Amino acid sequence: MFDTGTTTFMLIATSLVMLMTPGLAFFYGGLACKRNILGVMIQSFVSLGITTILWYAVGYSLCFSGGEGAIIGNFDKAFLSGVHLTDVYPGKKFPEIVFISYQMMFAIITPALITGAFANRVSFKAYLIFLVVWQIVVYYPFVHMVWGGGLLSTWGVLDFAGGIVVHATAGFAALASVIYVGKRSNRTSKPNSIPLVAVGTGLLWFGWYGFNAGSELEVNGITAMAFLNTDVAASVAAITWLIIEWSTKKRPSFIGLLTGSIAGLATITPMAGFVNIHTAVIVGILAGLGCYVAVKIKDWFDWDDALDVWGVHGIGGVIGSIALGLFATTSINPNGADGLFFGGGSSLLLKQIAATVLASAVGYFFTYGMLILINKITPVKVTREMEEMGLDAALHGEVARD
Repeated sequence: MFDTGTTTFMLIATSLVMLMTPGLAFFYGGLACKRNILGVMIQSFVSLGITTILWYAVGYSLCFSGGEGAIIGNFDKAFLSGVHLTDVYPGKKFPEIVFISYQMMFAIITPALITGAFANRVSFKAYLIFLVVWQIVVYYPFVHMVWGGGLLSTWGVLDFAGGIVVHATAGFAALASVIYVGKRSNRTSKPNSIPLVAVGTGLLWFGWYGFNAGSELEVNGITAMAFLNTDVAASVAAITWLIIEWSTKKRPSFIGLLTGSIAGLATITPMAGFVNIHTAVIVGILAGLGCYVAVKIKDWFDWDDALDVWGVHGIGGVIGSIALGLFATTSINPNGADGLFFGGGSSLLLKQIAATVLASAVGYFFTYGMLILINKITPVKVTREMEEMGLDAALHGEVARD
């Protein structure tokens, strides 16, 4: 019935993806100024609690129950109704409850990614409302459409581990948030702890193996290829970013190296189990160059994306999702498709472009509209006085550093 090895692997992969959320909290916490360390970290950690409850109540059902070829699922498995200990996840060799847990970890970290963009500016109450509504309105439909047998899946769109579902939606939601809440009153503050950023990067990189390799939902050669592609793309992107900054600023930047690695991880995510190792090298270079340029574009437009969520995650997800239409090959994954460069013609590429544009647009416009509505319930942006005091003390009554 159950394969012990596969079940064990999926439990480990689930644990690795869970670790990414604390890793993200450390990453963002180190980049924030010292008056807002806890304010940005709690936004990641609170998702562990609230998203878990939401996933149990309706999330899993809306994403993976019914709704074949549709935009969203149904409530047949709300509160995990009808899910039993002995149920095998369809077509696989492990319990359905393991799959529920695995996908729940994706749901936890996705809205948390957005928080780095509006660091220091959004009230905790407004964020909690946003955390719930954004998942229901944006994240769940795309999970269902791509991974739950919904509209985009039946159309032939590919997304191995979340370039469209996770990074494009969250990245462009981050951009909408930045434009809606406006700029910080003080943008000169520097990261409070680069070592903490390094710890967060290490945890994210480590957890990403579960994120990408685990998405095969089996233990086979594709699993191993996804694992290796993840590491290679992150490494190449890190060095690419380092070289660019060293050439332009005449100094090698540790923050640049770390940021480049995250860009590589985000960019390879939709492709990890569909491409060969040579493509992973190319993707690493594209990630380092493309995301670096995106950050410069953000600076040129004067968007106050505090921790470069749009430039790294959003654009990384877009690059990877579209490049999949060029580099996918059935010689690596027979369940995928051949991209333009491997004899598949332009069909997959056009589908990937359309799905990526759709996810980016929905992530942006739905988020902007959502923030307008939330602001009618409770102020989204904190007062200037609270911002200058720091959200740690002003909202939470706690400080990380005296």
